[in-house]
Amino acid sequence: MLSIASSELIQVFRNRLILITSLIIPVAVSAFFVRQHETYAALGSLGYIAAIVTFTVAAFGLYATAVTTLASRRQNLFLKRLRSTAESDPGILAGLLLPVLVIAAVQVAAILTALAVVAGGPSNVALLVVAILATLAMLIGLALATAGLTNSPEHAQVTTLPVTLGVIAVTTWVGISGTENLAWLKRLLPGGAATELIMNAWNGGVAVTDSLLLLAPTLGWVVIAVNLATRLFRWEPRR
Repeated sequence: MLSIASSELIQVFRNRLILITSLIIPVAVSAFFVRQHETYAALGSLGYIAAIVTFTVAAFGLYATAVTTLASRRQNLFLKRLRSTAESDPGILAGLLLPVLVIAAVQVAAILTALAVVAGGPSNVALLVVAILATLAMLIGLALATAGLTNSPEHAQVTTLPVTLGVIAVTTWVGISGTENLAWLKRLLPGGAATELIMNAWNGGVAVTDSLLLLAPTLGWVVIAVNLATRLFRWEPRR
C-alpha cells in the first residue's frame, strides 16, 4: 500500500489538472474566506467559515481529485495491473487515495489554524477534529461511488459537479440560515449535519452529546456511499 501511495504522490505533483483541483483552487478559495472573515462571520459565524473552508477543500481537493485519479488509473489499465499483484483490493484503493487524503487533511489543518490566528480559535478542538474526519470519510466514500460512473479523467469534470457544488451549497445554506427551520431536511442532506457539527465545535454553546448526534447522518452517508461504490466501482474500462 505504501509503495502505491508514494508512487501516486509523485503523480499528483506531475499532473496539472490534479494539482489545480487538489491544491490551487481549494487554497485560493479558502484564503479568500479567511481574508474576508469579518464579512462572512457577519452573515453566519466563524463556525460557518470553518465549515465552508473544510468543504471547499474536501469537495475539490479530496473528492474531485480522488474521482479523477481513479478514473485515470482505470483508463490506462493501471488498476487492472495492480490487481495482479499481491496487494488486496482495499490496499490498492487505500494506496491510491492516501496521498490526496493526507494533502486535504493538511490543507484543512493549515487553513483553519490561520483562521484561528486571525479571528479566534475553536471552542472544542477535539469535536472539530471528529467533525472534519467524518466529513473527509463521507467525501472519500462518495468519490469511490462516483468513480464507478466516470469513464475518464475528462468525464470526471462533469460527474463530480453535482456532489461538489451540492455539498458546498448545503454548507452555505446551513451556515447562513442555521437549523431553526427545516432542521431535519438540512441535517439529512449530504454535508448538512457535518456543517452544523463543525459550527458547534467552533462556536460553542451546544452540549457535546447533542453535537455528537449529528455524526449519525454523516456516517449514514458514508454507509450509503460505500454500498454504492461496491455496486458501481469498476476495475477495468467499459468495452
